[in-house]
Amino acid sequence: MSFRTTTAIDYVEDVSPGSGALPPRAWYASSDAKSLSLNGSWRLRVSPTADAEDDSFAEPGFDAGDWAEVAVPGHWVLQGDGAFGLPAYTNHLYPFPVDPPHVPTENPTGDHIRVFNLPQDWPDLSDGGAVIRFDGVESCARLWLNGTDLGEFKGSRLPHEFAVGHLLKPSGNVLAVRVHQWSAGSYLEDQDQWWLPGIFRDVTLLHRPAGSVLDFFVHAAYDHVTGDGTLRVDSDVDGRVSVPALDIDIATGEPATVPVEAWTAETPKLYDGELVTEGERVPLRIGFRTVVLEDGLIKVNGVPLLFKGVNRHEWHPEKGRTLDLETMREDVLLMKRHNLNAVRTSHYPPHPAFLDLCDEYGLWVIDECDLETHGFTEQAWRDNPVDDDRWTPALIDRAARMVERDKNHPSVVIWSLGNEAGTGRGLTAMAEWIHGRDASRLVHYEGDWDCRDTDMYSRMYASHAEVEQIGKELDGGTHKRRELPFILCEYAHAMGNGPGGLSDYQRLFETYDRLQGAFVWEWIDHGITHPELGFAYGGDFDEELHDGNFVCDGLVFPDRRPSPGLVEYKKVIEPVRIEGDGADGTVRVTNKHDFADLSALAFEWSYQVDGETVEAGTLSVPALAPGESADVKLPQPPSRTPAGAETQWTVRALLAADTAWGPKGHEVAWGQIPVLARPLASVAATDGPVSGNGVITLGPASFDARTGALKTIGDVEVSGLRLDVWRATTDNDEGADWQTDVRFSTLWRKYGLHRMRHRLDSVEVGDDALTVRTRVAPAAWEFGLAAVYRWTSDGSRLRLTVSVGPEGEWTVPLPRLGVRFGLSRADAVKWFGGGPGEGYPDTKEASRVGRWESTVDGLQTPYVRPQENGSRADVRWAEIGGLRVEGDPEFYFSARRWTTEQLDAATHLTDLTPGDTVWVNLDHGLHGIGTGSCGPGVLPQYHLRAEPAEFSFVFTEIN
Repeated sequence: MSFRTTTAIDYVEDVSPGSGALPPRAWYASSDAKSLSLNGSWRLRVSPTADAEDDSFAEPGFDAGDWAEVAVPGHWVLQGDGAFGLPAYTNHLYPFPVDPPHVPTENPTGDHIRVFNLPQDWPDLSDGGAVIRFDGVESCARLWLNGTDLGEFKGSRLPHEFAVGHLLKPSGNVLAVRVHQWSAGSYLEDQDQWWLPGIFRDVTLLHRPAGSVLDFFVHAAYDHVTGDGTLRVDSDVDGRVSVPALDIDIATGEPATVPVEAWTAETPKLYDGELVTEGERVPLRIGFRTVVLEDGLIKVNGVPLLFKGVNRHEWHPEKGRTLDLETMREDVLLMKRHNLNAVRTSHYPPHPAFLDLCDEYGLWVIDECDLETHGFTEQAWRDNPVDDDRWTPALIDRAARMVERDKNHPSVVIWSLGNEAGTGRGLTAMAEWIHGRDASRLVHYEGDWDCRDTDMYSRMYASHAEVEQIGKELDGGTHKRRELPFILCEYAHAMGNGPGGLSDYQRLFETYDRLQGAFVWEWIDHGITHPELGFAYGGDFDEELHDGNFVCDGLVFPDRRPSPGLVEYKKVIEPVRIEGDGADGTVRVTNKHDFADLSALAFEWSYQVDGETVEAGTLSVPALAPGESADVKLPQPPSRTPAGAETQWTVRALLAADTAWGPKGHEVAWGQIPVLARPLASVAATDGPVSGNGVITLGPASFDARTGALKTIGDVEVSGLRLDVWRATTDNDEGADWQTDVRFSTLWRKYGLHRMRHRLDSVEVGDDALTVRTRVAPAAWEFGLAAVYRWTSDGSRLRLTVSVGPEGEWTVPLPRLGVRFGLSRADAVKWFGGGPGEGYPDTKEASRVGRWESTVDGLQTPYVRPQENGSRADVRWAEIGGLRVEGDPEFYFSARRWTTEQLDAATHLTDLTPGDTVWVNLDHGLHGIGTGSCGPGVLPQYHLRAEPAEFSFVFTEIN
């Protein structure tokens, strides 16, 4: 017979949610009751195991003077320069043996101590009680106040309160908290993020006067037929509710129906109110709205929604998941200014203040429970906690703590059970509990494809083709599923350069009513500020197990600078469509809002000649209701337009006045209407090549007589001009298409496209042209490209015509097709074409045709892992390094201070060292970007196939 010894740390591996905590309740930011923030400097001791130290540190009088000081809220592995351990990143693999509920003996444990005095104006200790509130601790904590054990808890991103009024004293209070990195709760928190232990959200002492508010539920429904709102506030403690602007003064539990303005994400009307009990006054911010599942659609206030959303992990490059209010506000403002209307709080409830901001500024929220067991996929979901009854109390506790905390936010329209946790009885129990507690919202869970427990059909990364089938209701599935709306809770994986194909998805969402939108994965790159690497990602801390830069997959960089992907998304989802062909002198304006008319917007027109604005003015557009369109007459174009000029209209929709989220003049939407196309550049071949002294001269240019290589154009030195087919692979190139399992980077490298050899076949000096014939092919394979360079000149300009023909059997698309060359002196860049940012075949909706200026360095996009970037699309001409280059047809232009090969080899931006040569790419075509890093690859129409092509460039020396 054997016996297991019971120890004082058994709670770490207990599947229960903990003990000692008070029941969950509604969160509110303030009241007239006293509170004391316990954030600040705490003493910390980190031990290698859960039981390395006894609990004597919790006793009053314990001397922790030689312990380190750390900031709370904070993660101890992000403080102390590694003295307390290091971060680790995994996507879904557990970084410890999977043996639930057990965790390793090697379990970093942080003992925290905070000594505090009560403020002098703190009420008499006999007046009611007090609670200590922890808003977030990873992953398991046990706490003591003045030597008394209060209990322990799990649920890292959920609030926990403990009654402490009977233990407080005026001064010298000792709060001791033991935090374990690993616990049974860790099995429920495998959420594609850095593992970061610590007390990372606020710690607050709250006075609870006699008769103070406990829990309350604000019910504020809206009848879209009558325009009336009905308010009822249910409260555990009797009191009164007042809303002065609505002349409401009622008892708790009593309803009142009055005319109101509804709350929506587009028109976030909030009414200030107050809940008053015998002992406390709590401010309320009330938004009236009704969420229903009706006619197979998610409707708010009678209107079907179209989510234009994003998944948001909480992140700061120096503080991890510890965010202050201004950082949260910055997120919300960036979202609003880029036309997003929805957030899924992946994969846990956010800091509660974030939801206050969503209420205030207007964002639809899918609030997601702190639950993911993704690592169990490695064992076919065997022993998955969500299908094990022993874990169900913990699952319901997590659901309850989310719902009770966040139930009074009008922005929250959907509860999500969690993410990538398989299926099972525990999820059903959570769904039943939520439906029973809050019938005013819908329930989501992506893993429930049969929609047994959910109110919508949700998927991740379904291809465009499958999404269209779902939109047509041809996707099959259970009868219940076929009658439900569809959302993509994750799509368009924003990792590195991309995501591609956004506009193709959006066309589907706007075509089929059943498709109610999608949420890009995700908001921010989770790079960690690093003194040597710039931003660190998985593996940079010598983790035993990691998933590399898969943690950097956001629409904003770690420092919250918008990426080109966010700019593209803003354009794709803009709430006003502006289109036309310029033929009849009108522009069609369509209101794509769900609720708001266009009265908040002002419209401006401008007329461009060869990319330069020559006239501009205001445009009168009616205040169209949602879904309405109008054909608006444009003014007469300028009468004196130079012959042969390219002309176009640009119409912009701007904020007509300052709003809470954007200043007057902020651009919401834009459209361009072409009028006259540009004539293609032509050069009469009036100057012939001349050979002598090993050099061939042709117009302003000189060539090596033996190789035909271009050496100079006037006084500009040019090196290495030749056909180029390689690009530094993007994260999406490196990914495997979910539908086909094709990984283009692997195929390209297998077939040697990164190491093409150039064979010179002939240099032909003709009467009016220099012709250089080559073959470009990879070692070890029989296929290749025949490339012919034909040079002509009119004496002052030089024209290059490149003819390319595939030879042999090509089974893969090309990464790029164009020419590359080096310039020894180049910095300033000007171009006429798409800009101001980068654009690729499936990511150039936001590329606006005009004249732009930059520097070579300014052309680069600083993706955390270096990769192909910075190409400008639809370029007519570009000027760099003393040369002007005109294209026939339009081309993609990029320039950088390192070679493609150097860019391809770099793992961090700090690996890139500028050289003396600027390498310029003039591309006839580029392979699309797609979203293959997680999801569908490049759509067929954006593949760059190896097929016959001909393109030309005209070079002119400029001062």
